[in-house]
Amino acid sequence: MAFLNENYLKLKAGYLFPEIGRRVREFQTQHPQADIIRMGIGDVTRPLTPAVIKAFHDAIDEMASVQTFKGYGPEQGYDFLRQAIVDNEYISRGADIEIDEVFVSDGSKCDTGNILDILGRDNIVAITDPVYPVYVDTNVMDGRTGEVQDNGYYKGIVYLPCTEANHFVPEIPKTKVDLIYLCFPNNPTGMTIGKDELKRWVDYALANDAIILYDAAYEAYISDKAIPHTIFEIEGARNCAIEFRSFSKTAGFTGTRCAYTIVPKTLMAKDGKGQKYPLNQLWLRRQTTKFNGVSYPVQKAAAAIYTGQGKKETAETIKYYMENAAIMRKSLSDEGYKVFGGVNAPYVWVKTKNNMSSWDFFDLLLGKANVVGTPGSGFGPSGEGYFRFSAFADRQKVLEAMERIKKLG
Repeated sequence: MAFLNENYLKLKAGYLFPEIGRRVREFQTQHPQADIIRMGIGDVTRPLTPAVIKAFHDAIDEMASVQTFKGYGPEQGYDFLRQAIVDNEYISRGADIEIDEVFVSDGSKCDTGNILDILGRDNIVAITDPVYPVYVDTNVMDGRTGEVQDNGYYKGIVYLPCTEANHFVPEIPKTKVDLIYLCFPNNPTGMTIGKDELKRWVDYALANDAIILYDAAYEAYISDKAIPHTIFEIEGARNCAIEFRSFSKTAGFTGTRCAYTIVPKTLMAKDGKGQKYPLNQLWLRRQTTKFNGVSYPVQKAAAAIYTGQGKKETAETIKYYMENAAIMRKSLSDEGYKVFGGVNAPYVWVKTKNNMSSWDFFDLLLGKANVVGTPGSGFGPSGEGYFRFSAFADRQKVLEAMERIKKLG
């Protein structure tokens, strides 16, 4: 009999979002007439915009002609999209990123897990708490941790608590670490980090030969000009950071799948003998071996976001979701909840009342208001007593959900 990867047996029972889905399905079965409003999983509800759809259709038409048909494309992405990313996301912000440092993929969730393929298992990993669960779970799967402990933390991971006391921005670790996961604007808290604070992390990474894995999937929601959109706005970041970006929440590509990762050519890591190697080439080797690239029509659709009309339409979609966030912030604050986030990010982070646990609050909202959110404890022990609401919902559903919560008292 073949052996299995025993690291999977260390995982806590049930990934957060499937567990939410299970509870909702069970409730729906018992209450088939219930009108459930879903504001938990961060899936978008606005359709792809006209400029994107036109580019999609045009690309599909190209696939129907012998003269313009595309077969296998470059695993790292077509140059037309990669160059558009460089010009619009980096050069325009003073970040020195080159086209061959951009790797187009089918999702930043995939990339944040797959990046571990090129990083040694002996690295000491630092992860914020609360945090997007994929960071922790993929390190468990890859064998970088011990068993989960009674406090909910995995042995072998350095946890960086994000609490009200530190304004949900982690403090620099007191011990040396090798890999650091940072996500800003943050999922789940919706909080952001300033340039001075981010510079402290870059300086730490440079001083300790560490690598920052920077998840900037929600950067398009930043409206404050003082908040950096990319870690590569910070001097020295090219030598210590990898950045993950996504079109999913920016332009509604959750169902069509397109993202990209920036791996600078100047970023190095060493082998057991101390010899340094560029991670850009290793990631290219990994992608060309294990990934066949994103489809041509999807990449053409993604590139349309950077046209004049595409930028306008995308901005309107983002404005819609941020108006949802503002509605939630005001309504929940008016009801006496302590509210965070939702200003430069599409998530609203709420403290429960009367020390109610996160899952108890989930069950209360589902059972009494037929509203679904995400329990904070699902993002880590420091998320206990908090709850995440997603702004990725229909406006009328948001208004109705807030009215239902208001009636709970």
